[in-house]
This record gives sequence, structure tokens and C-alpha cells, in this order.
Amino acid sequence: MVDVSQHDLVPDHSVVDEDDLEAVLDEYDIKKTDLPKIKRADPALPDDAEVGDVIRIERDSRTTDTAVVYRLVVE
Repeated sequence: MVDVSQHDLVPDHSVVDEDDLEAVLDEYDIKKTDLPKIKRADPALPDDAEVGDVIRIERDSRTTDTAVVYRLVVE
């Protein structure tokens, strides 16, 4: 079976710890529920991701070298 999360075209996904999450939410002046959503069934998610966690996704970008986005894991 193929592990999709290890494919070259899938960006890095990692679970954000609570301290870093507070800094991100404060920076953007938003609540956790205001973040875009990602389904728990998404094959790119880390195995330890649970509903309610926030995922940091780092993509390569032509303009900024690395683009970082955050998603809230939902059912």
C-alpha cells in the first residue's frame, strides 16, 4: 500500500502545539474555529492528528520560498 503523506508533491503537515497555536491565533486575531477546515480522513494528515487539532501545512512557494497555512481538523 502507498503512504500518500510521503509523496513528493504532498506538503509537510504537522500538529501545532498549544503554545504555538495561541501565538498564531493572537497574531491573526482569530478564534480556532475561524480557521479553514481539513477532514480527519485526509490521507496527508499525521497519524497522531485528532479532531480539534490544528495542522500547520508548509508548501513550497515561488514568491515567498515557503508558504505556511493552518487548518482545523474536523470529523
